[in-house]
Order: sequence, then C-alpha cells, then structure tokens
Amino acid sequence: MGNNQNQKAGDNSQQLQADKMIVNIGIDEKRAREIYHEMNLQVRKDYTQEALAIANSRIAEFENQLMPKMEAVDGALDAFADPSFQLLLVEAQKTAASTERPADYDLLSELLIHRFQRGENRIIRAGISRAVEIVDKISDDALLGLTVFHSVSYFLPLSGDIHEGLNVLNDLFGELLYDKLPTGKEWLDHLDILDAVRINSFGGLKTIQQYYPEMLPGYIEIGIEKESESFQKAIELLLSNQLPQNILVEHALNNKFLRLNLSNKNQIDSLSLYRKFPMNGNLINVPVQLTDEQKNALKAIYDLYKQDETVKQENIKVFMQEWDKRQNLKVLREWWDTIGTNIQLTSVGKVLAHSNAQRCDKSLPPLN
Repeated sequence: MGNNQNQKAGDNSQQLQADKMIVNIGIDEKRAREIYHEMNLQVRKDYTQEALAIANSRIAEFENQLMPKMEAVDGALDAFADPSFQLLLVEAQKTAASTERPADYDLLSELLIHRFQRGENRIIRAGISRAVEIVDKISDDALLGLTVFHSVSYFLPLSGDIHEGLNVLNDLFGELLYDKLPTGKEWLDHLDILDAVRINSFGGLKTIQQYYPEMLPGYIEIGIEKESESFQKAIELLLSNQLPQNILVEHALNNKFLRLNLSNKNQIDSLSLYRKFPMNGNLINVPVQLTDEQKNALKAIYDLYKQDETVKQENIKVFMQEWDKRQNLKVLREWWDTIGTNIQLTSVGKVLAHSNAQRCDKSLPPLN
C-alpha cells in the first residue's frame, strides 16, 4: 500500500494535536498484545482453577502464532480496535483453550488474518465466525479431506506450459497431502453435521479425468496441425498484428499440432508481451499490454483449432498418463475418484479449508 498523506484519522486511530500538527497513532504490536490479554480476561472466568493453567498455556501458544502473522500484514493490527474483531478474538481464544491440537492455533490465526482481509463481506464474515467455533471439533482426516477437496475446485495453474502446470499442481498437493486422506463416508457426514459441506444425493462427482480437462481446456484442445492451411492463416494473423510466431508452441500431448501457450482461452484478455527497452545502458524486459486487435487475432487463432473428438480424447488419455507420472497427483486422483458423492462446500467449509491450505502453503493467495 502507498503512503497516505491525508491527515484524517482512520476509524482505528487516535489523534494527538499540538498546535496545527496532527499525528495519527494506530495499534502497534504492544497495544495489540494488551488488547489480546484484556479480551482473555473474559475467557478466564469460564474456567475452574484446575483448568485455568491448561487454558492459559494454550491461549498463550495461540497468541504466539497470531501476533507475528498480524504484524506481517499491513494494517492488520488496527483490527484489534474493531469491536466485531474483538468479539471474534474472544471466540478464537475459547476455541484455542479447548483444543489440544497444536495445528489449530496456526489455523485460528489464519482465520483471523482472513477476517481482517475479507471482513467487509458479511457472507465470508459469517463463515469465518462459524469456522472459528468448529476448529476444535473437526477431525484431522475430515479437515484434510475438506482442504484437498476445496483446493481441487479452487486452485488452477496459470502457466500455459502443460508440464509446468502439472508440476505446479503436483507441488501444491505435495504441501497439502500432509497425512493419510480419509476414506468411506463418515468424514463427509462429520463435515455435514458441522455445516462445512452439504451432501447432494443427486448426481455424482466428476472424476479427475473429467474435471481437469474441462477446467484446463487450453491443455486438451487439439490446436493447429503443422503446415496446414489453418497454420498459414495463423501465421498471417501473427505477422499482421506484430505478434511473435513463437507464441505458437508444439503441443506437448501431440507433436503433430501447435497450440497457443495458454491453459484457457480466457487468459488472452490478460496477456502481456515483453519488449526490450534501453535503460541506463542496458536492455530490460518490460511487460506491454496487448492491443484489442492483438487480442482478437489470438482469439481468431484459437478458433482455428482442429475439432475432432477422437483426437481430443487421445489428448486426454496422454494428459492423464502425464498426471499419473507425478506421485502427489496420482494419490489425489486415486482418492478423489473413490468419493463418488457430490458435495458442496458452504461458506464455513470454504474459509476453513482455505485457511488450512494457507497454513500448509504460505504462498497461496487469499480467498476471493
């Protein structure tokens, strides 16, 4: 975020005035910890003397997980001055006090970070509040299953390179598959009871082989046959719109064809070209947005792709062979294809699963 030169204080700031100078003081880490302990006084009265030592130890561990994360996110400490955040903090402290699972303190802290980042959305806010309440109730295997299920439906590779995209997915699930995945139906019933999922008895769950080709059509589409009439038209479109010919690459699943290096046609609208510009005696690569004409040219090339269901099915077959060469993806496929039951994640399930995924892989983006 950029520096704000406006002298108007935010909702979570104090104003000190001397002559005509106004200094804004937000919540610093010291004050945030003081608020944390002030809110903890509400929790302490709920326990007997015998339970208090255990509760305090767990709440202290939660504090040690939460504070560094809040401090690392710009402006997050100011949330401690928000009454609704304070109430959620009390609930998180209660959950922390009642759980013996160390990973829950980390998960609770991710949920509070998420509350700061997306708290303006009331649907998400309600989901986070309920998720905080059930962190200590959800079983290990159900949380893992929920997280992996959400990640399949939410995270997709941006890379147009098929092998690179599969490697990205393999690495992601390498982080998420931290334990044995759940089997049977009990974990789904458990999640349904906790309002994390809704079980749909109508319709089955798409298999991995059905799902990913639909979500990554740019990997599966046949492309343009080499040296064909369509190929010549594609080259003309590239040349007439000052686009590089190497934007067409050999299809990794069928070397008789060329394809645009995209995972999805929709990516065309957000593409940039890198062009070299001189700066301080050196040439540097600078991203340049495509013009509307260039975008339309690429879409026209995509529309030149050969349509043949037999060839497409062969591409899917080769794609799944590549999939199974990657151990984490192979494990994912074998597990996913045995679920069978179609389930829908609730707002509670989504924030819980996403926060747990971020706990496992810090590089993942926030939930939209």
